[in-house]
Amino acid sequence: QVHLEESGGGLVQAGGSLRLSCTFSGGIFSHYGMGWFRQAPEKEREFVASISWRDEITNYASSVKGRSTVSRDNAKSTVYLQMNTLSPEDTAFYYCAADYKGRFIRGGDSADYWGKGTLVTVSS
Repeated sequence: QVHLEESGGGLVQAGGSLRLSCTFSGGIFSHYGMGWFRQAPEKEREFVASISWRDEITNYASSVKGRSTVSRDNAKSTVYLQMNTLSPEDTAFYYCAADYKGRFIRGGDSADYWGKGTLVTVSS
């Protein structure tokens, strides 16, 4: 059974940076597209970024494009999300997801597995 565990969340001031990590276990990491999603209080879950399983093609939501980088280390079975120039609007629970041999074409509906999330709070 695949297990995903996020880490790296916390409190950061506006303009700061964070790097989230998601460790993968219980399967063959390199066979999974990996994605990041977030959900702010009283808002729906939204796509943040993804990286495909074979050719590591990345995709970003317009709200984070240009200030975030998703990457993966197959040797460590870990996916990262580096976020810069954070604003209070980035405050949310951030969730890692895995899509078997996919790249989240259907957004969150493509996910086969989810982590439990890590909270990012950006203070103004």
